Amino acid sequence: MALTGRTALLAALGSLPVGILAPSWTGMLAVNAPLSLAILCDYALAAPVRTLQFTRSGDTTVRLGDGAEVQLTVTNPSRRRLRAHLRDAWPPSSWLTGTEQAASRHTLDIPAGERRRVTTLLRPTRRGDRRAEQVTVRSFGPLGLAARQGNHHVPWTVRVLPPFTSRKHLPSRLARLRELDGRTSVLTRGEGTEFDSLRAYVPGDDTRSIDWRATARQSAVAVRTWRPERDRHILIVLDTGRTSAGRVGDVPRLDAAMDAALLLTALATRAGDRVDLLAHDRRTRAQVQGRAAGEVLSAMVTAMAPLEPELVETDVRGLSATALASAPRRSLIVLLTSLDAAPVEEGLLPALPRLTQRHTVLVAAVADPHIEEMAGARGTVDAVYEAAAATQAQAQRRRTAEQLQRHGVVVVDATPDNLAPALADAYLALKAAGRL
Repeated sequence: MALTGRTALLAALGSLPVGILAPSWTGMLAVNAPLSLAILCDYALAAPVRTLQFTRSGDTTVRLGDGAEVQLTVTNPSRRRLRAHLRDAWPPSSWLTGTEQAASRHTLDIPAGERRRVTTLLRPTRRGDRRAEQVTVRSFGPLGLAARQGNHHVPWTVRVLPPFTSRKHLPSRLARLRELDGRTSVLTRGEGTEFDSLRAYVPGDDTRSIDWRATARQSAVAVRTWRPERDRHILIVLDTGRTSAGRVGDVPRLDAAMDAALLLTALATRAGDRVDLLAHDRRTRAQVQGRAAGEVLSAMVTAMAPLEPELVETDVRGLSATALASAPRRSLIVLLTSLDAAPVEEGLLPALPRLTQRHTVLVAAVADPHIEEMAGARGTVDAVYEAAAATQAQAQRRRTAEQLQRHGVVVVDATPDNLAPALADAYLALKAAGRL
């Protein structure tokens, strides 16, 4: 039996004359028979909690930063009216800080044999699966003097997907793709690897594109136009090892890499290319393979949602072996990893010859914008020391990038906000150059 605050107040007032003989609330109630009888009757008239029935419905997925609604239907099968307070508990990361109490607590008034629905609004602050915890119900008697309380487990899972904030860059990259593909009035001359059509020569055209046989058959000089090849294979590899756990700005490196991967996937599928995903550290954490163009983006978002950085050193040899098995024919392998000197020199460089022998390899890494700010700092002794340290770090990253480039690797090193568009631009440049 749970006593309410109203009961405690009445007990104190009713037992003041003998309070010195009754040091506890139990003792006070014992010397106040009318109040004790009222409490027992109120408790007996409170609707039972154990027999309540619960069902859930609502959202099962939500993008990070958006809200999700989960409905909880409570059925009162007893013969007593249910007057209750209900708490629908979820993990702390299911709400913004300070909003949990207002979002998870509800007041119920359900007549006998009827049901009511309450809605819990979630606004998750982290990616991954958020699972409902227990539902706690406190059922009050008609006088509000006593209450029954119990817990129920009502399972439900909401998967929090990556936000895909870089989708704002997609329209501009699609416009550039249309230029490469020859579908707009601005034709990119002499690029691509598949013959498209013939047109009249325009001053400035590459003379190597002149079709002399077609020119001989007509009075004007004709040139060939080209379009980028379609149906190329792209394998995006996410390094989920310890270096991906480092926070750059407000997000982990892994989250910035995911955002860049999603923009590249959306762009490449529009270009007619096939895209697969591999997330790996010491073992494969997620894989998306062989999906149709209309399904691959949603499949990748779902596969990325529960991924978390693993605090282990990435097995680059195992990663490259898995990547080669996933890309049996010539492909573009996009490796989203770190440009830290030690992991690259000890892990990635020895494995590169196997990858570059058959595939085009692009390495994309997240740079820390704070390093750039530190490099430009002046004015105090501490600022000068920070600038020197930042300059040294930048020089080391450049040396590491140059080592990769000497092996034929394309390197993209950009801050979290710029990584996604920079990776998309690198893909378009490779496509325009006919390297896919």
